[in-house]
Amino acid sequence: MKDMSLWQESDWIAAIAVVVLGAFLAVGAKIVIQKEPEFAGHPKGLYMLFFAEMWERFSYYGMRALLIFYLTQHWLFNDGKSTLIYGAYTSLVYITPVLGGYLADRYLGQRKAVLFGGLLLAVGHSLMAVEGTGGQSDPTINVFWAALAFIIVGSGFLKANISVMVGQLYKLTDIRRDGAYTIFYMGINVGAAIGTILVGYLGQTIGWGYGFGLAGIGMLAGLVVFVLGKKALRGAGEAPGPLSKSREMTLYGIGILAVAVIWALVQYQDVIQMLLLVSGIALLGYVLYESFKLPKEPRERMFAILFLISLNPLFWGLFEQAGGSMNLFTDRFVDRGGVPAAIFQSINPIYIILIAPLFAMLWQWLGKRGKEPSAPAKFGLALAQMGLANLVLVWGAQIYGIEAMTPVIFVFLYYLLATTGELCLSPVGLSAMNRLAPSFLASLIMGAWFYMTAVGNFVAGKIGEATGGHDGEMSKEGLLEIYQLFGWISIGAAVAVLLVSPVIKRWMHLDTLGDPGELEGHAEAGIEAQEAGVHPTSKA
Repeated sequence: MKDMSLWQESDWIAAIAVVVLGAFLAVGAKIVIQKEPEFAGHPKGLYMLFFAEMWERFSYYGMRALLIFYLTQHWLFNDGKSTLIYGAYTSLVYITPVLGGYLADRYLGQRKAVLFGGLLLAVGHSLMAVEGTGGQSDPTINVFWAALAFIIVGSGFLKANISVMVGQLYKLTDIRRDGAYTIFYMGINVGAAIGTILVGYLGQTIGWGYGFGLAGIGMLAGLVVFVLGKKALRGAGEAPGPLSKSREMTLYGIGILAVAVIWALVQYQDVIQMLLLVSGIALLGYVLYESFKLPKEPRERMFAILFLISLNPLFWGLFEQAGGSMNLFTDRFVDRGGVPAAIFQSINPIYIILIAPLFAMLWQWLGKRGKEPSAPAKFGLALAQMGLANLVLVWGAQIYGIEAMTPVIFVFLYYLLATTGELCLSPVGLSAMNRLAPSFLASLIMGAWFYMTAVGNFVAGKIGEATGGHDGEMSKEGLLEIYQLFGWISIGAAVAVLLVSPVIKRWMHLDTLGDPGELEGHAEAGIEAQEAGVHPTSKA
């Protein structure tokens, strides 16, 4: 072990992350050994799901922080191609929960779906540690594609289903539900922050295999927690009906087949682009078809939903530069003081943990005074902040000179504005989808929301590809030009959204919106780090 007198900033950051992780695990151990069925007013099952999801997000976001560097430095893809692959990968992560959620709801139940997804994820993260010799001519690259495919499909089975199980621990009338989702979301972001720091630290200071290996260990830890905590679930997440062994095996076979399909898809990003386009047009057509059959008020609510959903690609296309082009920019053009660039991916989840409660209080404070912005106005504010994040980074780099290393404060400002923008859009959008959609289209609309988030992730890959210029190699000046262009585009879109927001708000017909008796916050199933900032009592 390195002498502490020789420790650098990155060593201290990693040590602090280990201490924080140890503190959370100590609390977890206390919960496990106590005999009482509840802890701090909530059932033990909540904390089991908290730690299982914390470890899963630890592995996913830790691996994600390293991915762009692994593509450029180990597999030797150029910058443009690497960001496109990164965008394709993250977009597929948002699409596969449609399959996993459907199979869980209809056949498997959430518990078995999460267990199967966890196994696939453990395999995927373990395969990521198989490095080979590097370069695109190395046959081991096929193991890398397989690793991505296992992680994508595994996320599809686990991502939404484990969140649904949180709600199943409580009765619909239980006032603790909102607090439960808040605790659960903390686990998501704690795992994302600590995983990014530790996996990024090991991967960039010691070796890829160590970083990805730690991500794999994290996933296995989450799987062990989930298996051992079965009793604490008290029957939550079980299959909706009798499930024969042959059918169960068939469903797992579908999952394995999906891995094979994704293995091929992730290598051909143009095919993914075409599939997103065709399926998006089909989805839009179907939603419009169903909308025009509705009476006036529900129909106009559907138009409001479509308007809000249509803003997802632009926002997430810019926001998701974080793990791609922004990660490369931080690595090459920022004065980091020796801290590995991957560690800076932890800034967003840390900001969310710190700022989300403030937003919850802000919306409530404004709401009591009748001044809370409407959902479309919040979307406009989100786009404005995301655009401003781009421009602040550009202006900061230009002030200090293109040839000079950009001060790290501008990276922190970039992520601060991106995070506050996220908190104005993601949880607000989830709440609006749940409140405005007719009950018979609720699942489809939520699926459409995540589908357009997936499109946004692919758009992020295309924007990142553009930062590579004609030869695919990123230059500081070229990246800043793209960031400035899309910064102004986002602010222009924000102005347009704010101008039409009164019309969209009227389409929502909030004054005549019926209350089916569902508690506020029930829609927060499926929240993760980039959909965090849960403020269940806020209204659309």
